[in-house]
Amino acid sequence: MLTAELINNNIPRLQLQDSVTKALQLVNDFRVTHLPVVADGKFLGLISEDDLLDVESEKGTIEFLQEHFIPALVKENEHFLNAVKCSNQFETTVVPVINEEKDLVGVITVTDLLKALGDFSGANEIGGIIVMEMERIQFAISEISRIVESNDATILHLNTTVQPETGLLTVSLHLNKKEIAAIVSAFERYEYDIIYYFGDEKFENEIHSNYRHLMSYLDI
Repeated sequence: MLTAELINNNIPRLQLQDSVTKALQLVNDFRVTHLPVVADGKFLGLISEDDLLDVESEKGTIEFLQEHFIPALVKENEHFLNAVKCSNQFETTVVPVINEEKDLVGVITVTDLLKALGDFSGANEIGGIIVMEMERIQFAISEISRIVESNDATILHLNTTVQPETGLLTVSLHLNKKEIAAIVSAFERYEYDIIYYFGDEKFENEIHSNYRHLMSYLDI
């Protein structure tokens, strides 16, 4: 998905001649922390609510705050994950999108980014989740896929992150079925370290286990 597909045209843009009062009102009305500033349609940067609040006189204009403009932006033909990176890097609730001529095409809101990430990660799909921890040398997509597929399941999404403290790899699998106890057991047979997993079968097994414990207790 490209950034151009997530553009929100409802978020206003500021002009250099706009007052700080107007900018603060728009920030409040649209519930954002930053707003884009343009001149003749060209993107100049983002101005933050914090910088606006630091101005002694709200009668002043945005023009006098140019040194505080944030150069956060993505191009309209980039992958949307670059917008996620931009938002995280500059801690903004909007990400400006520009074209090749540096015109501001629009912005992407963090709400739209969150929805896109949900679709991208398969979060809207029904299925179980398995999270494993391993050395990087142990990570082999082909073997992981084989174990999953041998249990009549499919990987909807696979994500890896590196733990900075240990250097270990955390591998998260989102599968197309909730009954995943057999898959978990298969991974354990191959000596994969399962951190946790979520699925209907685990929940049902816990209910059955608690039921048996209760019955045992009542028999005493």
